[in-house]
Formats: sequence, C-alpha cells, structure tokens
Amino acid sequence: MGSTRLVVIGGDAAGMSAASQARRRRDASDLTIVALERGRHVSYAACGIPYLVGGVVASPDELIARRAETFRADLDIDVRSRHDVVDVDVDAGVVLVRDLEAEVEYREHFDELVIATGAVPVRPKLPGFDATGTFGLQILDDGIALRHAIETTDPRKAVVIGGGYIGLEVAEALVMRGLSVTLVEAAAQPMRTLDVDMGALVADALRNVGVTLVLGEPVTGIEERDGRVAAVMTSERTLPADLVVFGLDNRPNSDLAARAGVPVGVTTGIVTDSRMHTGVDGIWAAGDCVETYHRVSERPVAIALGTHANKQGRVAGINIGGGQAAFPGVIGTAISKICDVEVARTGLNETEATEAGFDHVAASITSTTRAGYFPEAQPVQVKLVAQQRSGRLLGGQIVGGEGAAKRIDVLAVAIWNSMTVEEMTGLDLAYAPPFAPVWDPVLVAARKAQERLESSTPSTGMTEEWPTRPGTGCPPALA
Repeated sequence: MGSTRLVVIGGDAAGMSAASQARRRRDASDLTIVALERGRHVSYAACGIPYLVGGVVASPDELIARRAETFRADLDIDVRSRHDVVDVDVDAGVVLVRDLEAEVEYREHFDELVIATGAVPVRPKLPGFDATGTFGLQILDDGIALRHAIETTDPRKAVVIGGGYIGLEVAEALVMRGLSVTLVEAAAQPMRTLDVDMGALVADALRNVGVTLVLGEPVTGIEERDGRVAAVMTSERTLPADLVVFGLDNRPNSDLAARAGVPVGVTTGIVTDSRMHTGVDGIWAAGDCVETYHRVSERPVAIALGTHANKQGRVAGINIGGGQAAFPGVIGTAISKICDVEVARTGLNETEATEAGFDHVAASITSTTRAGYFPEAQPVQVKLVAQQRSGRLLGGQIVGGEGAAKRIDVLAVAIWNSMTVEEMTGLDLAYAPPFAPVWDPVLVAARKAQERLESSTPSTGMTEEWPTRPGTGCPPALA
C-alpha cells in the first residue's frame, strides 16, 4: 500500500500549521504532503503587514516565520509558491493547479485535502477601483508593493477606505510615513465591532494623530488621471489622493470550495465540524475561509484572525495525522492600536447582544493604566455587557493609553469560562503601582456592572438563564 497524499491549498497560518502537525505524526513514507501557495511567500505574519508599511518592521524578511526551503529540508513538505489552485474535482481526488511563473497548468492528485484559502477583501465594483495607485493589504506581497510605492513615488495624500482594524492600522502606518491621511467609512463611526460610545473614542484618537475622518459617506468611485488614481469620490465630496488603500471588511475565500460542492454556510464560510472536517470525505478546511461557532451568541460567524487560523490548522493537522483534536469556537477577541491609543474587544457588544436575544445591562468606567500618582499613568475606559438576571459576562471593550488593551485577556478568560460579573469582582489580579491602580479597571468595571444589574430592569430580548454545557464550547451538534 502506497503513501497517502495530502494536498494543502494555502501556505500561510492555517495551511502550514495543518501540514506541519500532520507531518509530526506521520513520516514521509506514510504521508506525502504538497502545499500550494498562490503568493510568493509562505508562513508569514500577516498581522505585521501594516507595521512593515509604516516602517516599524524594517524588512519583509522579519515577518517570515519559516521559508519554503525550510519546510522542504526539515519537514519533507513539498511547498510550491506561485501555484494557484483553480479547480477541485472531489470525486476524482484531483486539483487543477496553475503555475504562475511557468504559465502552465497541471493536475495534482490527493487522498486528503486541506482548504486554507484565507479571506479576500471586499472591493466594490465601482469606477476606478483597479487604478494604478490603489492597494489592498491581503498578503505580504501587497504590503511590499505599498511600501515600495511610498518610498519611490513620494505620495503626499492618502485615502484609506474602510474603518475596521486593517483600515485603522494602515492609517496609522501612513501617518507615521508623513502622509496626509483621510479615512472614509460608510458607517457613522470607525470600528463597528465596538459600541457607538467606545467607537467615538477611537474616532477622537484618529483625529488627534492627524487623520481626517469622513464618516457616513459611502465611496462612489475613484477618479483617474493618466491611468493613476487622482481622487476618491464619496456621496458628498471629492478627496484628492496620490494613493488609496482598501481597509474594507474581508469575506471568506470560499468560492473554490463552493464550486467543488463543499458546504458553505450563512456567513459564506466553509462549514466544518469541530475537527475541521467539512463532511465531504477527505476534505478539511481551516483559517479565514471557514465558518466557526461563537460561544456566546451560539451562532455561526466568520472572523478573520491569525490566532484562529493557526489553531484551526493545528487541529486539522492533528486529526489528519491520526490524533484527536477539536476547535472549541471563538468569542471575537481582537486588539489594535492607533499610535498611542489601544483598542480591544471580546464577546458581544450591545448591538450584538440584542441581536442574539439577550436581556442585558452595560456599564462603563474611566480609570488609569497605573496608580494615578505614578508617572505616565494613562487613561483607560472599560465597558462591560452582562446578561440580565444571570449576571453572565457577555462582552467587554477597552480603549486607552499604553498598557490598557491587553486587559481584554482577563475579560476573554472570564467570558470563556462563563463567569458572572459578581464573580469577577473577587478576581485576584496582580497589583503594583507601575502596572495598575489598587483596584484594576477590570475589577472596577465588573463592580459597576454588578451595581447596574442590582438596580436595573431587563432591556431587550429573552430573560432565560444562561444555558450551560459543562466541559464543551462546541455547538450541541458537535459536542
């Protein structure tokens, strides 16, 4: 009996984690592994791309965790960069591959297939959106191209379209590069994953570092001059631009899977079980292309984050290698910064809690990152959302100075473990004046939320106690 053949589509976090974990459990005589990557680079830190653009990271090489040659030499994984998979025939067990350098196509057989195609940025089909001088930031090649343009074309004015994490981070990068930056967001505030009151703090932070905000105005097109971008047009105005960066939302890159008959869910992400298996024999999926389970809302979500991608790829690889592993779901924890202002969130915001049917209360507090008397203590605002009656923590948001945002991890652990805000008030958190006030802002916020629970009436939706499923974070069908 010959070696099993594993083909991995996608050579970054999820794909290479899956390949590496499978190899650790099955040697090359038992499992042949081929990894196909459309871009020039594999296994790199995509979250570092805005910092490469901004010059914080000196070279693209610093973002590359492991090169293709290393995978070949150390793990016997056949990594092929600039190889784009254009079709999957599940019944025949074959992928159609286009070698982008040689400009030829060939067929690659598989017994097991991991789809790790990532996410693709939303780019509206409007006039001028493919003009020279427009950039996305999906892969490392995009970051290299944008940085090269900044260093060689001497741009003065930049427009960033989209106010999510990528939009904010690239706006910061461009400010650091000395450009005049305008950020356009169709919604009334940046960072729509935050509540309006917390998003307003982010808007203030952007303005304070010199970013001009154009909010509540959808982009209608890009004006070109001699084939290059000249301006961005919104529903209300025209904004001159030497370069344009798209920081819009991403969507799961699931088209290839869908054409092959692999199930795709309501989020357009590939549907898998907790083992990262798609339900189609021999087909696995992991990373930004998949739909996953939100442990608080108990609904399917598609959240593009490298943390999830690495974990999901690891789970898929362990199972392909003959082990047993499960991905327990997500709670939407994320963190970012705009120059000196840090932003983080986890769980559900108020809007999401309402949409999920939870009666809830919310409480916000303002404190400092260190003891108030200690030098360089920075302001921090913490907002908690708790379920009415049960007191279960549903979500948290933090905006503040240096040292503020990583406190979100305390809230994430509390949500993950179904803690109430009353239980949180007794948490034994570390204290010393250089690191926190004697009452950490997280504890103050929990105490404030508990007071709100004691004095408030239900605000929205259902009033049932929080359902518990001890020992699992999986949907009931997968538990």
